[in-house]
Amino acid sequence: MRKEVVDSMAMKRALTRITYEIIEQNKGIHDVALVGIKTRGVYIAQRIGERLQQLETATIPVGELDITAFRDDQPVNAVQAPMAYQLDFDVAGKRVILVDDVLFTGRTIRAALDALMGGGRPQSISLAVLVDRGHRELPIRADFIGKNIPTALQETIKVSVTEVDGHDGIEIIN
Repeated sequence: MRKEVVDSMAMKRALTRITYEIIEQNKGIHDVALVGIKTRGVYIAQRIGERLQQLETATIPVGELDITAFRDDQPVNAVQAPMAYQLDFDVAGKRVILVDDVLFTGRTIRAALDALMGGGRPQSISLAVLVDRGHRELPIRADFIGKNIPTALQETIKVSVTEVDGHDGIEIIN
């Protein structure tokens, strides 16, 4: 059973809210860089980056991070590890904002932190997520949240983005 809980307009508003919060918390966007976690986090980061550019009339770096080789629920593959860090900019000294679609147990974010630190030492790392659904297994929290959607453990949150799925929206799947 699927139930849409956020439509495309509400999703756009949530991303705009996150964008304004990023500007406010960082007192502008000087030295800010966005890093989206593949797959949907990348598209969300790009959208936030575009909105930041519109509001602040400055371009900030937006990169993508594949954390597959750093996950603790995947077999370690030495061949994958060097390919995981593929940012086109140096994170050293930047205020990096990791971006993902859903924050659940925190394990994806832990893997992203491991992967990100392979590229240098950022000034700071913040976390922006479109949906926080709770059920954390690790002491990780988001700094910027589009929507809190409490769920049961057996439920799934499905974030759809036009770039991948042909439409925007968020559903709860039982």
